[in-house]
Amino acid sequence: MVSSAEIGKKKDQAKAVADAAAEGTADSKEVRYDPTMMNGPVEYEFGGPIGNIAMMFGFPALMWYMWACYKHNNCQLMGPADGESVVEFVKRIYGYVLEGAYPTRQAWKIEWGFLLFQLAISVVLPGFWTEGQPVPHLGFKKLKYFCNAVASFYFSIAVSLALHFTGIFPLYTIIDKFGEIMSVAIISGFLISFAVYFRALADGTAVRMSGNHIYDFFMGAPLYPRIGIVDLKLFFEVRLPWFTLFFLSLAAVLKQYEEYGYISNQAWFGMYGTWLYANACAKGEELIVPSWDMFYEKFGFMLIFWNIAGVPFTYCFNTLYIASRDPAEYRGSIQWNVFLWVLISVAYYFFDTANGQKNSFRQQMKGNFKRRNTFPQLPYQVVSNPDYIKCKNGSTLLTDGWFKYARKAHYTADFTQNLCWALNTGFNSPLPYFYPFFFFCMILHRTARDFDKCEKKYGEDWEEYKRRCPYIFIPYVF
Repeated sequence: MVSSAEIGKKKDQAKAVADAAAEGTADSKEVRYDPTMMNGPVEYEFGGPIGNIAMMFGFPALMWYMWACYKHNNCQLMGPADGESVVEFVKRIYGYVLEGAYPTRQAWKIEWGFLLFQLAISVVLPGFWTEGQPVPHLGFKKLKYFCNAVASFYFSIAVSLALHFTGIFPLYTIIDKFGEIMSVAIISGFLISFAVYFRALADGTAVRMSGNHIYDFFMGAPLYPRIGIVDLKLFFEVRLPWFTLFFLSLAAVLKQYEEYGYISNQAWFGMYGTWLYANACAKGEELIVPSWDMFYEKFGFMLIFWNIAGVPFTYCFNTLYIASRDPAEYRGSIQWNVFLWVLISVAYYFFDTANGQKNSFRQQMKGNFKRRNTFPQLPYQVVSNPDYIKCKNGSTLLTDGWFKYARKAHYTADFTQNLCWALNTGFNSPLPYFYPFFFFCMILHRTARDFDKCEKKYGEDWEEYKRRCPYIFIPYVF
């Protein structure tokens, strides 16, 4: 029987191996892999099994509730009517869903047609190969990743416009049938999660299992699930959520033109905002490959559901608000409109360049940095000869570029962008503000988790890093 001390030692060894590999400093001759490192006692996250169940039921319920508010209460939040019990209110929402968000055959064709189309072009369109981090349990082998998200994004736009203008598939159908498609996405999130989970159990690719099926299903079983050359984690993270959000905003533009004969500033702005984000994810696809999320996080319900259903069908209420009413209801002043265009563009500049600095620094430290010329290439996207701390554990901490002013500069810029999405709609509905509100709470929680891990990982070097880079989100303020 293995003692608790031995288990603790193995966990520490496993973390050391994972940290070293994630930083690219692992040497297979110096660090030998022990298969038992990949399993054993875990520290529950996200509330453990009880919290996981709450989120697995709560996310879909919240999505259907928000849809009902949008469709049946003029984009306003609603609760039980006078004399209506909570049970009766829930039954009323359920009735709305059955009536207008039932997963019809057409909705299944649209959602899965999009998914399978993206899967196909992720293989056949031109792209390039890159390598991931050395994987401990594969003998520090570096998995190869095929990246062609940029080609896929713009080819998808061309195909969608061709289908729209030929009348084969009017793109605004995805807004007209939004509730039905959303329900299909919710159900698909569960189905794919079950398929991935049980496949990993069957073929022996499940790792770091807790022994609790609820928790393991939520967090995931496999690390690198693939269909042919397609890495499912990378595919879900880059293409499904952000491409869907862009096409919803493009559909709103086309719908507005057909109904009113012109396109409002707000509709153009909404499409610009989603294009900025979708294009950034596509052009930086290869930079996601060496990240901690890709290397260490498992592929389970949390990632699957949130990418196929949660993100695209809750972050889009700014678009739905614009598409569902006369532009006169939300038309802002010229000064306000100009302010938002400038603000989101400036925020995007810091978002893009901060992420570029961070990811190019990782590649520079490994000696394999290659500059790509994907649009847009912005000034100060790469820091030449950056200052950094060489840590005692062999890792490095960037103390240059935007990060010397704020350790989470990219989070601040990211939040500013999605806040602009909401501000663009005015202040008559709370639904468009779900995205910035949720994102704000998420980054606070994630930042706390990140700093806790870094303090344990870097020790004294982390204290020096905080001394050199004292501010977190806003320079000289916070």
